[in-house]
Amino acid sequence: MTFPLLTALGVLPLVGALLTFLVKGNPGKMLAFAFSLATLALGVWVFVQSGDLSETHQWIPAIGAWYALGLDGMGKVMVLLTVVLVPVVLLAEWHVGERQPGWSTRVFFALALLVEGLALFVFLATDVLLFYLFFEATLIPMYFLIGGWGGPRRGAAALKFLLYSLAGGLIMLFGVIGVGAHSAASADGPSFLIADLAKLDFSGGVGRWLFLAFFIAFAIKAPMFPVHTWLPDTAEQATPGSSTLLVGILDKIGTFGMIRLCLGIFPEASTWATPVILVLAVISVLYGALMAIGSKDLMRLIAFTSISHFGFMVLGIFAFTTQSLTGSIFYMLNHGFSTAALFLVIGFIVQRRGSARIEAFGGVQKVAPVAAGLFLVSGLSALALPGTSSFISEFMVMAGAWQRHPIITAVATLGTVLAALYIMLAYQRTMTGPLTEQVSEHFRDDLGWREKSVLAPLIALLLVFGFVPGPLMNVVENTAKDAMATLGMTDPAPAAVEGGK
Repeated sequence: MTFPLLTALGVLPLVGALLTFLVKGNPGKMLAFAFSLATLALGVWVFVQSGDLSETHQWIPAIGAWYALGLDGMGKVMVLLTVVLVPVVLLAEWHVGERQPGWSTRVFFALALLVEGLALFVFLATDVLLFYLFFEATLIPMYFLIGGWGGPRRGAAALKFLLYSLAGGLIMLFGVIGVGAHSAASADGPSFLIADLAKLDFSGGVGRWLFLAFFIAFAIKAPMFPVHTWLPDTAEQATPGSSTLLVGILDKIGTFGMIRLCLGIFPEASTWATPVILVLAVISVLYGALMAIGSKDLMRLIAFTSISHFGFMVLGIFAFTTQSLTGSIFYMLNHGFSTAALFLVIGFIVQRRGSARIEAFGGVQKVAPVAAGLFLVSGLSALALPGTSSFISEFMVMAGAWQRHPIITAVATLGTVLAALYIMLAYQRTMTGPLTEQVSEHFRDDLGWREKSVLAPLIALLLVFGFVPGPLMNVVENTAKDAMATLGMTDPAPAAVEGGK
């Protein structure tokens, strides 16, 4: 019997969460961190395995539900992102329970491990019903992470997050029931396996309604305009670590699901809805960027930049070229690391100042040059500066999308210009200029060794994948090719050059 490697990967952080709840005090924190490192080691081991991995066992035969896990190139990238970010977050929030009244740090760590385990099962599930159950289960620990620690209005922010997410989940449930009923009426009998559902004909009105059920849920998760409003409020009130888990990992389930389920099961409906989705993607790109420029709160600013970046990802997915799809998958990974670096470095700065308001800062680089420098590097990665991995993914999305939709892509390129504005203006207003009395009073020191240890691996990965993206491109490209084959599309032929040259 083959060792269930994928099951072990998802179960390991869940076991760690349970033990962390039971072991009180500082030993509980250490135990949680140890489990996060063990999950990181196992996740990297799974990532480097050649070929696709899978586990399939009968679960509920009467309705065709399976306990089915699988890992293709896109899944491997999402696993890598998840297992890297969780120990980084735990180290960043090492004293979260001491900074404010509320639950203990140990409980925060246990909930973070729950998020990790459930998210891993979402990325591993190859049965739609199993995917849905874990998709919904991630809301529970995330709700308590937002509501348990953070700003004074964290309870309202957590409730808004939950209501939006539950609404999306209820809409998706309609889709899950619909695909199950459709498969039950087929000659092969009921099955929720994605591979079996992909063989069925979902063209026509029924398929389009079911597609919309899944897409709306994923658009809320992503988040896209106009169902994005929960994210800025949540990011403003949650701790930097909670925001990192939410935006860096859980929100990727939205774009992941668009590729895995929307394109994989409903290819006809995906092409039918493409014109509207591309318009919404471009609106997300520009709206998020403009709102980031006008934002007066640093945490809200990062949330709006993410709305813009998710717009680029969705543009790449529904441009339907191998290059744009590959770029979107790579973008998920890079955005996770760059946004994590931004949330955490700004979180360290905000903790010292006691405020996230941009107007509360000025001249920080004079008293905390390391913090200011890491803020700048993280910001440059977020605006896709050449040399960072974000540039590679954004360039691939734009170049691939241009092949089919040059006008839409040209409009979306304004988002790259606006990105330079919102990052550099934020840096200028907070880090440069005269040293204000308030900053001088609150900044007693620069970043310590723990805080530098949190940010160093994220910055290193952004630079390494920026200069050496080839190995990761090879991992995710097959997923993009499979999606194109499912859609029945080929890449546009290169434009003929006059004179045959």
